[in-house]
Amino acid sequence: MRYAEIQRKTKETDILLTLNLDGTGKSDIDTGCGFLNHMLTLFASHGRFDLTVKCIGDTDVDFHHTVEDIGICLGQAFEKALGEKRGITRYGHFILPMDEALILTAADISGRCCLCYDLDIPAQKIGSFDSELVQEFFLGFVRNCQMSLHIRKLEGTNSHHIAEGAFKSVARTLKAAVAIDNAAKNEIPSTKGVL
Repeated sequence: MRYAEIQRKTKETDILLTLNLDGTGKSDIDTGCGFLNHMLTLFASHGRFDLTVKCIGDTDVDFHHTVEDIGICLGQAFEKALGEKRGITRYGHFILPMDEALILTAADISGRCCLCYDLDIPAQKIGSFDSELVQEFFLGFVRNCQMSLHIRKLEGTNSHHIAEGAFKSVARTLKAAVAIDNAAKNEIPSTKGVL
């Protein structure tokens, strides 16, 4: 089982996160931020990852530390669950329509971190959630999972749809990238022999 448990406690957040890459999409999410709960529930479902997140954060300040630190923990969980990355497909991509929004994502689980982010979310807030925190989440994730991740809005005017489309599309992309390639299940997918 490709599973990880991450505990992270700072003066700003106290997080317990578990991840099973070979799950069925079950989730139990309690971040203290309703919009992030919604996004992570969708992420688990569309990636078929079993995910639990419990976070107590300084949400009296704002959601920044909570969102960033959960992104960090999720990235660490992916990195730990993937281990040496033997047998993974490594690459994934998806184009996801969410009503008028159309989001393209692509990933390379390469051992090198790079986020190319071009979402252009029009509203500064989605409910009480600062829309700029979508980028902060994925930055924390990519820096800790050591992957290249491209997220691009091709179309879209509704901020909720754009953000939701991004989380769903990234989940579908990662589902493909972490899948085991049965033709090469004992191989590291790199000519270098290591990722």
